[in-house]
Amino acid sequence: MPVTKTGADTGEPTGWSDKSKDDPQVLELKAHLETNNGIKGLQILGCNDVDEAVRLFKRDGFVVIGDVLNSEQIDFLASGCDDVINEVAALDPDNRGNRGSHRYSFGGSSLTRSQLHRPAWQMLLDVPVVSKILTPIFGSTDYILRAASGDFCLPGAVDYQPLHSDVNDWFEGGKTPFSSFFDWRGQVSLRDLPAPYICANFLPQDVTRLNGATRQIPGTQNSRAKIPNLKEEPEWMKLSTVCPAPAGAVMLRDVRAWHGGTPNLSDATRAIPNLEFYAPWFREPLVPGISYQDYKKLSAHAQQLVRFSVMDSSEELVTGTTLRAP
Repeated sequence: MPVTKTGADTGEPTGWSDKSKDDPQVLELKAHLETNNGIKGLQILGCNDVDEAVRLFKRDGFVVIGDVLNSEQIDFLASGCDDVINEVAALDPDNRGNRGSHRYSFGGSSLTRSQLHRPAWQMLLDVPVVSKILTPIFGSTDYILRAASGDFCLPGAVDYQPLHSDVNDWFEGGKTPFSSFFDWRGQVSLRDLPAPYICANFLPQDVTRLNGATRQIPGTQNSRAKIPNLKEEPEWMKLSTVCPAPAGAVMLRDVRAWHGGTPNLSDATRAIPNLEFYAPWFREPLVPGISYQDYKKLSAHAQQLVRFSVMDSSEELVTGTTLRAP
């Protein structure tokens, strides 16, 4: 099932608000990406390649495993993404996005900062290969869910998102970022530690050279170098994208590694819903994302993962779609 945003009247994919798909610059970029985009020698591992997955993750800061979802699960996840995408699209007819033009965060589009209340994301909690790989990476089964989120980009997202890292060291004199770390001695950086926070992005559609593959810079999870801005970024980094990758795969990412969005020059929306996990030794206050009633319906394994994200049984979980999560 394709993941797409469609017009309410025509049923046709929408997007392309900034430039026409026939714009000469768009056509030139499209030809360039068709020829050159994608990490050379990208490995798509099998579900039984656990040791190799752990090795590549620790080396590169990410790894891709194929066939973790069957066809029914792919369709269910794609349908769940479509529900959110169309709700968000109704609030943003001009495709301005909340992560740049034509770009959106699933979590940033929810009043709970998460999509954990939706069955499609709950299903992902029990994908076996994820726990098989996360356990040796974290060295324990006692890791927890931070959120159920991800992102999507509409066709016509013609710009690159700047490279960034999702976590930082704590700093004074400003807004402390989420998931920050502070060593009062000034000796240890967040990047010197084992992976504190891992994201599992699931693919409900093929990720191609043209539909907005994630660009991922291998080995940067431990780098203290300044992340280059778009003007400074070399061309090889812009082409360092995790593609092609098939629907049903999962990409596990150390969120410290440099990454960013790329142009979606296709005719369909590209979605990468995720689950985000904290290491057993890493914690911060979490926003409840699932009602107690729904929590009780989960498997024992899923309940263990979300135990810090469940709303108290005496309170109602208020859900809804927004362009700016509170």
